[in-house]
Amino acid sequence: MKRSAWRYLWKSVDIRKKLLITFLLLIIYRLASNIPVPGINAEVLKTLSESSGAAGNLFNLLDLLSGGTVSRFSILAMGVYPYITSQIILQLLIPIIPALERKMKDNPTEGRKWMERWTVILTVPMAALSAVGQINIFNSLTGGQSILMNFGFSGSSLLPTLANIVSMIAGTMFGIWLGQLISEYGIPNQGLSLIIFAGIVSRIPSYLVGLLSDRQNGWWLMLVILVILCLIIFAIVFVQQGRRNVPVLFPGRRMGNRMSMPVRSNLPLMVNMAGMIPLIFAQSILTFPAIVASYFTRAETEWVKNFALGVTRTFGAESLWYALFYFIMVVMFTFFYTDVLFTQQNYGENLKRQGAQIPGVVRGAPTQKYLTKVQRRITLPGALFLGLVAVLPYLLGLLLPVGARQSGLFLISAAGLLIVVGVVRDTFTIIETELKLHGYDESLIKG
Repeated sequence: MKRSAWRYLWKSVDIRKKLLITFLLLIIYRLASNIPVPGINAEVLKTLSESSGAAGNLFNLLDLLSGGTVSRFSILAMGVYPYITSQIILQLLIPIIPALERKMKDNPTEGRKWMERWTVILTVPMAALSAVGQINIFNSLTGGQSILMNFGFSGSSLLPTLANIVSMIAGTMFGIWLGQLISEYGIPNQGLSLIIFAGIVSRIPSYLVGLLSDRQNGWWLMLVILVILCLIIFAIVFVQQGRRNVPVLFPGRRMGNRMSMPVRSNLPLMVNMAGMIPLIFAQSILTFPAIVASYFTRAETEWVKNFALGVTRTFGAESLWYALFYFIMVVMFTFFYTDVLFTQQNYGENLKRQGAQIPGVVRGAPTQKYLTKVQRRITLPGALFLGLVAVLPYLLGLLLPVGARQSGLFLISAAGLLIVVGVVRDTFTIIETELKLHGYDESLIKG
């Protein structure tokens, strides 16, 4: 009688240990997410979360992506996003600064250590800016009421304000540390992704309950949203799995006195090589004007105050301009980030070192140029798809009733769905690899 692959997961001591460590660290993270920032004003937070306008929608979107930490304004309200933003910034700087590019090429191991060290260092100021910006944005959305008591950078408010910012930075660093522990001792290379995934999934039951609270339309709205979710998940998996196989001819090898025949293989190029990074980067850029404008919403000069409020409204989650800018920037960043990653991999030089060649294409630089052209061509549908998924909540918000927008629409957040689908797919792939490494028969995995 064949044993089930899932049963073997639990019987294998090493895999069981990794899974238990992962679950334990995720539980610790979820428990820590209930620790509030000192001096929180619960009434203002409740009013903002129950708001039906653009302010409430933006607040609830951030709350979904943070796993409910924003609605409690806990020390983990920023999640691990400052770390991801710092990582993206450093990756984009590598091709721009020649010294960094040489460092990464000459000694990849030392280059990775350098990247990890400076990503953590850069995370601290990024988290501080994000904390101040987040507080100021929420204060501007509440019409001047502060979500934190005694918040300010002068007089008696200075010390409590610094305590708030330091606690939020510490929460972000704690989340990053837990993610690194998961990657090291739990499921490999999935720590930060699983932390974000756990936060998003934890909010789904409450959103479904909120949707069903509408006695007149709740059931059919839930059915419509679940159908839409299934279609979007299918489309995401289909596009994420999309490949263009470029034929490659590897030279034959000498085996004693004989020479083996050349080997024909394929180089798979991904339709969406950038993943969800363009979405995060576009969101970070688009929230920057609102963060800057939030500092001037209480200005004494009337035109400055009105201009700042106008910028905040323009870059609100329900604004047409926000949706348009978001779509354009996601498409642009998809092409840009894919070009950066593709250039770093340098397929032309690597294939030349192996003696491999694409039929009809000269080795070296011409091969890299040809592959870059192919990659850009297949990136176009992937970039347009990412842009469409990014603005899908806005488009559906025009079609679905208010109850759906408030209770269930944010379940189909672009970044949220891409994270959930991507993490589940990658986690199953890693677990399958672990099963193979521990001697489990591949034929039984399918059973």
